[in-house]
Amino acid sequence: MTDPARIDTDDQRSLDSILAAIPELTSRAGHVRDFATIMRELRGRELERWMAAVDSDDQPALHPFVRGLRGDQDAVTAGLTLPWSSGTVEGHVNRIKMLKRQMFGRAKPDLLCKRILLSN
Repeated sequence: MTDPARIDTDDQRSLDSILAAIPELTSRAGHVRDFATIMRELRGRELERWMAAVDSDDQPALHPFVRGLRGDQDAVTAGLTLPWSSGTVEGHVNRIKMLKRQMFGRAKPDLLCKRILLSN
């Protein structure tokens, strides 16, 4: 994820021209930039304040995202606060599920196990 402070000059120019052409995106871009900062700097404790700001601002495009965050807010806050990540494990689970789907109905568990072990 790119730090908004380190955005490429060409990309910044493009963003500025888009925001100048569509002014209502300026507020939305600010909210997205703030959320990116919360994610990048693990400031999960600021999540509630950010969600309240989005709710108070008229940004209907972001409201479904905020509702989704509120649906499991404790887990989201922990994920945006703690330094640990389950991304590697999730990647392996995804790979194993793909192999299982490829072999659906064609192999017994022993062959599937061998294929999983040999697919590294």
